[in-house]
Amino acid sequence: MSDRRNVYFFYKKEDVLLEKVNSIIELAKENDFRIVEDHTVANIIVSIGGDGAFLQAVRKTNFRSDCLYVGIGIDETLSLYCDFHLDDRDKMIQAIKESQIEVRRYPVLEVKVDDTTSFKCLNECSIRSSIIKTFVIDVFIDELHFETFRGDGMLIATPTGSTAYNKSVNGAVVDPMLRCIQVSELASLNNNLYRTLGSSFILSDNRNLTLKIVQDGNDYPIIGMDNEALSIRHVKKLEYKLSDTPIKTVKLKDNSYWEKVKRTFL
Repeated sequence: MSDRRNVYFFYKKEDVLLEKVNSIIELAKENDFRIVEDHTVANIIVSIGGDGAFLQAVRKTNFRSDCLYVGIGIDETLSLYCDFHLDDRDKMIQAIKESQIEVRRYPVLEVKVDDTTSFKCLNECSIRSSIIKTFVIDVFIDELHFETFRGDGMLIATPTGSTAYNKSVNGAVVDPMLRCIQVSELASLNNNLYRTLGSSFILSDNRNLTLKIVQDGNDYPIIGMDNEALSIRHVKKLEYKLSDTPIKTVKLKDNSYWEKVKRTFL
């Protein structure tokens, strides 16, 4: 960690936060870190504000694989990405000085839309109908036509995203040390005409998933990218795979993913 000294802070410029953030910035300077205004020259990118801010920080700084991301929470809400709290300055310094932190790599999902637009997600990518009408999707695993889905939409999640939207639709919680993607249905219809697996399924990092939307007049879906939405007209095909370059995050050694899951849900 000693050679990673350029720090970029990502946070909302709100009056209620500024005093505490300035205090953290001064604390960083006192410990020989350099504060930079350009995230492209940062070695460490610090998000302040909880899991939502962390997802935004990663997205706004283009999912960099050559730096470390650090999450700092601002309230008592339990967080899966933030190992530190804005009010606990002493714990941050102690963790750095006593080498209580380690680097964890989190898988990133790559999504291509109609061979033109592409983007990345840390938690999940969802595709849902934008009108009160179900739509039909042909699901391909590699080159195999796996099933034809009809319903509200589908959700493709990373392991770290498995505890978010995915869990709320009865998907499995997945260890982030497993490089995989999970596919979950959103209100599927199962009858004599349309038949799906009816449960979430998990694909290895060697698989490619393709969703082809049947053009029946409902081809204006809402595509969710973590905590943002994207609306594209006439979407025909979405392709999913895991990126070869995960992001690197800083975590406390005594605060594993499963300890966070236990605190959050049990």
